[in-house]
Amino acid sequence: MTRVLVIAEHDEAAPAPATLHVAGAARAMAPASLDVAVLAATGDTVAAAAARIGGVSRVRLIARAANAPCLAAAWAPQVAELARDYTHVLAAATTFGKDLIPRVAALCGVGALSDIVAIDGPHRFRRPVYAGNAILDIEADPAKLVVATVRPTAFAAPEPQAEAPVEPVALDVALPRHTRFVERRGEERRGPDLQTASTVVAGGRGLGGPAGVALIARLASCLDAAVGASRAAVDSGWMPNELQVGQTGKIVAPALYFGIGISGAIQHLTGIKDAGTVVAINKDGRAPICAVADIVLVADLFAAVPELVERLDRRRAK
Repeated sequence: MTRVLVIAEHDEAAPAPATLHVAGAARAMAPASLDVAVLAATGDTVAAAAARIGGVSRVRLIARAANAPCLAAAWAPQVAELARDYTHVLAAATTFGKDLIPRVAALCGVGALSDIVAIDGPHRFRRPVYAGNAILDIEADPAKLVVATVRPTAFAAPEPQAEAPVEPVALDVALPRHTRFVERRGEERRGPDLQTASTVVAGGRGLGGPAGVALIARLASCLDAAVGASRAAVDSGWMPNELQVGQTGKIVAPALYFGIGISGAIQHLTGIKDAGTVVAINKDGRAPICAVADIVLVADLFAAVPELVERLDRRRAK
């Protein structure tokens, strides 16, 4: 009997969009039960939102002051304790999920599966290897707990449902003292979430600096799109690390992807291989991204993007 526990990543107000996609993946196993774990300081609001995710049987709320802000080191022993009641523990293959799941697996004495992109049964999975150039079929031992991360972009989020029950859970688990929260630094996120946005506008080395970044941010605003970046733009200090798209950043699968001033190293192309329509704007028509793009505009981005923004503004004003 398959019993799945999905770990809710959240912002203290609602589950992250990626968590909904993980629930969608869990439903592909046709589980006997699908529970969501919400770890928070109080968590009532998050739990109520999680209870409306389609297919969820119940929400297990672990309210504890040490659970906010979320730290993988603090959450892991609690998730490992909860895992005793389940056959599968899943989380999104986000920065936090990749930090949490290996810790949970180690505490449970099992290996961790990462970046699942297809589910062929409760114990048969597929994941990409070699920078996405090959897909590996994996068969997990049915006698052991499966602890895994799921690529959110590979699965659809379920439709909402009537609210499932929320069950408060008290865990007598000692938390480690070697990790503590000091402060959070980062840009305030504006616009859609990068990993679940239907449109992404990303920039690379060709942006040249803050002026170029402002330019693509304006285009993203016109399109109600998320902003992304290549590693070159991040390493240059123009854009924050959390916006990096690629093998060492975030994997995205928008319906429409703009790669502006991006040459298209294989590591970046790995992050966009599941995108619907790829549009490249680059002065070099022989750049690698142009070979995979559906639409290529060979032009100076500082001329092309303002013109595109102007036309979009004109259309919206009609």
